[in-house]
Amino acid sequence: MDGKICELCATRGGTIIWESPAYRVVRVDDPHYPGFCRVIWTAHVREMTDLDPDERQGLMNVVFAVEKVVRTLFAPDKINLASFGNMTPHLHWHVIPRWHDDRHFPEPVWGSVQRDAIRQRAVVADDTLRRALCKQLYPDQYQG
Repeated sequence: MDGKICELCATRGGTIIWESPAYRVVRVDDPHYPGFCRVIWTAHVREMTDLDPDERQGLMNVVFAVEKVVRTLFAPDKINLASFGNMTPHLHWHVIPRWHDDRHFPEPVWGSVQRDAIRQRAVVADDTLRRALCKQLYPDQYQG
């Protein structure tokens, strides 16, 4: 890391919604994008191809489960999935709900702001998000 401390090794990267030894799902604190989550690989690796095929598949299963839950709970017009790591070269995926009237649409959330007005979105508690994700990941086991 060229002497820099990795942000995702040093911090949780957001409010933890769910975790396992291999990865964690965190909610990003962004009032403009409720439901914005990250799926972070726990160990410090840079790229998907640093993982073996089963690890890659497991990670993507979690990314897809988060996407499904965010779609269900927040009813966005679109979901953006992204794995950049340009600024933080630690493997993680962004799961970002998008609406046609959000601040940046049609730009990416890191692009230029297109409108200042913010439409209030559904408020979903972290615990509700956590329960929905557990039910999605473990449908036969979840009692909750």
